[in-house]
Amino acid sequence: MWMAISVVLLLLCMALFMYLHALKREIRNCREELEKTKEMSYNRQLTISLFDKDLTDLASEMNENLDYQKEMKLRIMKEEEKWKQSVSDIAHDLRTPLTVVKGNLQMLQQEGNLTEKQQSYLETGLQKTESLKQMMDEFFELAMLESDKSRAVCSKLDLTALLIQFVVDHEAVIKNSNLQPVIHIPDKSIMVDGNEDLLLRMLGNLLTNVFRYAKDSFEISLVEIEKDGRICELSFKNRLMPGQVVDETRLFDRTYRGEEARSNQGTGLGLYIVKLLAMKQEAEVFARKEESSLCIGIRF
Repeated sequence: MWMAISVVLLLLCMALFMYLHALKREIRNCREELEKTKEMSYNRQLTISLFDKDLTDLASEMNENLDYQKEMKLRIMKEEEKWKQSVSDIAHDLRTPLTVVKGNLQMLQQEGNLTEKQQSYLETGLQKTESLKQMMDEFFELAMLESDKSRAVCSKLDLTALLIQFVVDHEAVIKNSNLQPVIHIPDKSIMVDGNEDLLLRMLGNLLTNVFRYAKDSFEISLVEIEKDGRICELSFKNRLMPGQVVDETRLFDRTYRGEEARSNQGTGLGLYIVKLLAMKQEAEVFARKEESSLCIGIRF
């Protein structure tokens, strides 16, 4: 009799062990499926092979929640597409009359026969028109970047060669800025994972920032560091004027505009855009004071 009871208890224990093992397997499968549902393209529902009413009911509730989340994701995607199209349409609607205004002002300038006062008004109008165009371009680019959360398509790039070509392409602009450039570029190639178009846009914004605030000279440097998993630093540096106040911890904030920036043209969004472009390439931005100078750049 005791033998029979022992066998029954053993069978019950084995059955319970197998049930718990199967239950654990189902829970693990559910967790793995939930992980996969984070991907937008994944469209499967949770399935339960173990006959257990509570577990089946739980899976059913989770599937309803997943269906709701997918519906919300699709709505968000559609709204983002509408937003991008609206921004594009607005930018086009603004650029067209602005181009006409600028063209008419340039034609008037070519006519000549203007008094000194009229010429002054005309030059002011052209400057403000160009400033408005730059601000509109920055707002347009910012709207596109903030609505697109995807990572950029990156590949191995020779940052040394890219920087050299950038400097050559902007030689005339640098000369016209009346600033003395000091450029430090290594003799060897430094390879990074990046997107060439985005890198050139970042360099352009950093150079524009230097033009706005540098007074006599500026430096461009590319340095190999091999620190904290980063390969190199690409930086732009200019000397701070006596009394000039800059909060380097907030330079890349969207809302930050230093006191000096309030009297300059532009929206103050240039560095924030650099930050967004860097994040798309898994790079870092930095700003630090070095004695009487401000150094701003990117780490790859």
